[in-house]
Amino acid sequence: MLVRIVKLTFKKENISSFEQVFEETKKQIRSFEGCNFLELYQEAEKPNVFFTYSYWENAEALENYRNSEFFKAVWAKTKILFDAKPEAWSVNKKATLS
Repeated sequence: MLVRIVKLTFKKENISSFEQVFEETKKQIRSFEGCNFLELYQEAEKPNVFFTYSYWENAEALENYRNSEFFKAVWAKTKILFDAKPEAWSVNKKATLS
């Protein structure tokens, strides 16, 4: 399983716009073939910083999503809201404790 972590920093005045974009698209992202999990986090001390965590079956599934017309449309709406360049990591999940 591949875990994709993306750090997104928005202009403060664009936080609600981003939250609206995410609300409108989260179900489609989660239901994209190969996506098994999706969460959105907001940093407690810096409320303009968000993180998305998504679990993908493999790197190919993530690339298929990133190359899709759906992703391109969502990213076009999102990237204009940034206050800093996004950061992203693809990591392999090693353990889960419950």
